[in-house]
Amino acid sequence: MDFAVIDNPAELASSEDRDTARRLLGAARGSGFDDDRARILELVDAHEDIAVRTCRPGHLTGSAFVVDPSRDAGLLLFHTKLQKWLQPGGHADGDTNLAAVALKEATEETGIEGLRVVGPAIDVDIHRVDPPAEDAHLHLDVRFLVLAPPGSEPVGNHESQGFRWLDADELAAGDYEAGLKRMAATAFPLARQLA
Repeated sequence: MDFAVIDNPAELASSEDRDTARRLLGAARGSGFDDDRARILELVDAHEDIAVRTCRPGHLTGSAFVVDPSRDAGLLLFHTKLQKWLQPGGHADGDTNLAAVALKEATEETGIEGLRVVGPAIDVDIHRVDPPAEDAHLHLDVRFLVLAPPGSEPVGNHESQGFRWLDADELAAGDYEAGLKRMAATAFPLARQLA
């Protein structure tokens, strides 16, 4: 399967069917995440409520690595709750169509209009979060490249305290999570190819 912008609205329709999550996980292309994909698939099979944020040991999330190909830069936000630089993303809240979740979260968290999500997913990651006023748990994250219109500037909301556009070298050299760097290493060349 080749990468392409998802233009068909039916492909971004909300779903409660765990088979949608299984399909997206199975189609994900990239490297270094096979163990995480296998573990998430096990959890999807074991938990009917896997897309609900109260599911433990963790639940599905969808993330977006937003790239503006015109400046060859990816967007990070400083997450208010977790106090670190991350890609936009968030809880599935019952929706197993994680491409739709990633696009919705990117639009809400950046305020950028006209974002376009690319399929299939470019990364899969399991990471532990320990937000204030919640128990520590796992985010079972399916990650997508999202293309921004040329020259886009984020507006943001209460979920972030700042934004950074970074090129591939800046991101690779920075003090960011390994999973974020792995995702970016796949996203940048793909964004150039699709631009």
